Amino acid sequence: MEACDSPEQSNVSSYIATIVAIITFETLAGMWINAFIASMLCMAWIKRKTLNSNEKILMLLGCSRFWYLCIAWVHSFLSATYPYYLHVYPTLELVISIYAFLNHFSLWVSACLCVFYCIKIANFRNSFFIYLKVKIDRIVPWLLLGSVVLSLAICTFAYDIAEYLHSKKGNSTCRGNFLEESIKMEEHLFNVYFIYGFGYAASFTAVIFSALLLLYSLWRHKRNMQTNSMKDLSMDAHIKAIKTILSFLIMYSINFICLILTIIYSAEKKENAMVLLVFVYLYAFPGIHSLVLIFSNPKLENTLLRILSFVKCKICMR
Repeated sequence: MEACDSPEQSNVSSYIATIVAIITFETLAGMWINAFIASMLCMAWIKRKTLNSNEKILMLLGCSRFWYLCIAWVHSFLSATYPYYLHVYPTLELVISIYAFLNHFSLWVSACLCVFYCIKIANFRNSFFIYLKVKIDRIVPWLLLGSVVLSLAICTFAYDIAEYLHSKKGNSTCRGNFLEESIKMEEHLFNVYFIYGFGYAASFTAVIFSALLLLYSLWRHKRNMQTNSMKDLSMDAHIKAIKTILSFLIMYSINFICLILTIIYSAEKKENAMVLLVFVYLYAFPGIHSLVLIFSNPKLENTLLRILSFVKCKICMR
């Protein structure tokens, strides 16, 4: 007699299929957008033999987000469809460590971009700020190197913890003192959550602090222009920049909340509709934010519009 799938199993299968489909669509879109940024800047680098500080950060951000989305999709796909493959040593350890590195590196590079924009665009009379404005092009490589070092530290830590948890899970049936083992595992998990939370909070603080300073500087300059009746193209540019920064603040704030929620849900091992919404936003953020960056850059915007119009013409000709 053949076994039939129960309604609960059917609902679970449809739920997983929905998650995989949504994440796959967002991943492909985000990878295409970030690949566009990285490829355009790489071509400019080859053509001009050099890149300015802004372009270097954007190129690294596009590359890191492209590979982050790729690894994150692989991890999600295997977890949803072939979870047993992740238990083969060292698949889980490698995936988690690479995911941790790319996730934190992309967050830190985006924080470097916000700091760079703040120092380059904002106008304050503070002597230290003026010094940073003069030296920012020399500081950017060190900021990016620091991002790599911090991300590698978290990556190494994540690999060790994943290896420890994997070994303890495999040896749990041979151990007699389950209480002692569970306490040690909880301590290691707490270390993971603390390191991850610290990395998220530090990059988010840098983004918020830089964005608020830049908003204050632009708002003050806009108010001075209104007082002096200087309504021209510069005023429109300032208003557009303020709206863009506000959108960045909202996106980064929601992204930070979602990252913290992933830590909470992973600790409590919950799976519900809220978890789905959190991961939907996390997979959408790299693509949406990079798309906003493209339309904030005239060169990238014009190139993207030309490509889209060319593709549209080819489709219409068919």
